Amino acid sequence: MILKLAWRNIWRNKRRTLITVASIFFAVLFSIFMNSFQKGAWVRMLDNVVNYYYGYAQIHQKGYWEEKTINNVLELNDELWQLPTQIDGLEQIIPRLETFALLSSGEHTSGMMIVGTNPNAEDRLTKLKSRLTEGTYFNQRDKVLLIAEGVKDLLKVSLGDTLIILTQGYHGVNAAGKYSIKGIVHFASPDLNKRMVYLPLEETQDLLGAPSMATSLALRLNDRDDLEDVIEQLQTQLDADKYEIMDWQSMLPDLVEAQKTDAAGNYIFLLVLYLIISFGIFGTILMMVKEREHEFGILLSIGMSRGLLAFSTWVEILLMALLGVILGMLAALPLVHYFKVNPIDFSEYGEMAESYEKWGFDPIFPTVMDASLFYSQAIIMAIITSLLALFAIWKIYKLKPVEAMRE
Repeated sequence: MILKLAWRNIWRNKRRTLITVASIFFAVLFSIFMNSFQKGAWVRMLDNVVNYYYGYAQIHQKGYWEEKTINNVLELNDELWQLPTQIDGLEQIIPRLETFALLSSGEHTSGMMIVGTNPNAEDRLTKLKSRLTEGTYFNQRDKVLLIAEGVKDLLKVSLGDTLIILTQGYHGVNAAGKYSIKGIVHFASPDLNKRMVYLPLEETQDLLGAPSMATSLALRLNDRDDLEDVIEQLQTQLDADKYEIMDWQSMLPDLVEAQKTDAAGNYIFLLVLYLIISFGIFGTILMMVKEREHEFGILLSIGMSRGLLAFSTWVEILLMALLGVILGMLAALPLVHYFKVNPIDFSEYGEMAESYEKWGFDPIFPTVMDASLFYSQAIIMAIITSLLALFAIWKIYKLKPVEAMRE
């Protein structure tokens, strides 16, 4: 009965109701789309950056990440190799043996990062093969190099040339070798493009005198949402005094801060938007209460309780908000889906595309379909309207029926 009465009451002044519903509608629509767009863009950026090299998580020997020295390597034992079969959500581990070395060709010498890895496993994680611009991809038995384009330019070499590697191996052994260049890869990140050199894992282990060893294990997951669960399982499975398990947030704190800063800017915009909408809703409530003081006075004088009258008024206000929220969500649904299937692509916009690629991002921005983005709007609007409805409830409890009827 109360619901039916409240529904009739909100349409007594159709223009006011439609204006209020429209304001809530556009607020919900813009909020859902902006949050979906921002979240989708960051998910893609994180996929680009995290899967560009690091993976969503890594396992190291305890203390390796702070010093990054080859002496803090871990042994590739059966316990580690069996992790994908024992941990739900963990699809594969990719062992890497990493160190810095001097690379030389003729008169040109420069410090580079040597990454020994399993070619097939690395390609499944980081799509390294797809970045080839010259030459062919290597295999596990090769004794050849893949180098980044920036390395090629710094050392003035080309496909098929030989590079000399000089570095310090495991426990201070001298490590030197010469290898031909089999392929050249392109990294959008300038930092990676100037220093990345890849060797097959077994050859790197021989070069550095570190057989069956690796500096890190990059983790390939079935789904990015499994990350926390996988890490919890690993922490119970592995000895915490021997191994350290790090997610991408720990390895890339600058990226986390950039994400937080971007999210903070978006929250400020949404706060301003909801403040504007709140003033509009409050104006509607103010007019509604003023116009119906005489009606409220009569209802109270014939015996209607103030609590029931206040509840009925609160339901009216909530119904207007609910109507705007539902219409806003229905309008946002096809919009979000469209831009998920057809993301905004800035790759043809010259300088803009280059600025994103410079940091290792592809200039493509999709939306993401997330149920929480939708139902959160209903919760937010319910809270806002309930708080604003307190004014109407306060006025009802302060109302004097005789004076109200005279007016």
